Amino acid sequence: MFTITILAVVLSYTWYFQPRWPSSFVAVPVILVLILGIWRALVTGESGVKPCALTRGLRATAIFTAAIVAVLVIAGAVGGTLHFRRDFLPDFLALIVWGGGQQWILQTVFLRESQRVTSRRAGIVLAAALFASLHLPNPWLTALTFVGALGWCAIYERYPNVVPLALSHAMATLMLLSAFDEAMTGRLRVGVAYFSR
Repeated sequence: MFTITILAVVLSYTWYFQPRWPSSFVAVPVILVLILGIWRALVTGESGVKPCALTRGLRATAIFTAAIVAVLVIAGAVGGTLHFRRDFLPDFLALIVWGGGQQWILQTVFLRESQRVTSRRAGIVLAAALFASLHLPNPWLTALTFVGALGWCAIYERYPNVVPLALSHAMATLMLLSAFDEAMTGRLRVGVAYFSR
């Protein structure tokens, strides 16, 4: 299963290799995961970008993302941590690529393989849980990732196109960073790096 291999690559990096390797070595697990994703896409024929699903996927994702943004803005305002990010546009563009890659793996590998071993609905929950587990031990990021992944997987199940999900992932990440301070977000660190904050 590609899912198990990808989990092993990412978890071994975040929990073992990341503190031992130079930061530039982050390219190693990224490239390995991309190779695995491409390999699976070639085997299954699922690219994750079904053109006919784009418009309806954008509509569904916009509604879901608006709800996420509203909750984060309200929580940040109530908590007194809501703030403006100066590099919003460059960060957003970079996060579309990063979030798009994560969504592509989440949907075309984790979701599809989880559904294959369970059912359509149970597969959504399993894929979301596996994806969230990659964000441990960061409690807020893990919980928010699980909730986000539930919605993103449900949308992809109906409208299989990762482009709207990449936009949603980027916006949700930026709003999380804008709504809360680094003490709460853990600077989005995961694995061993979370403890060095």
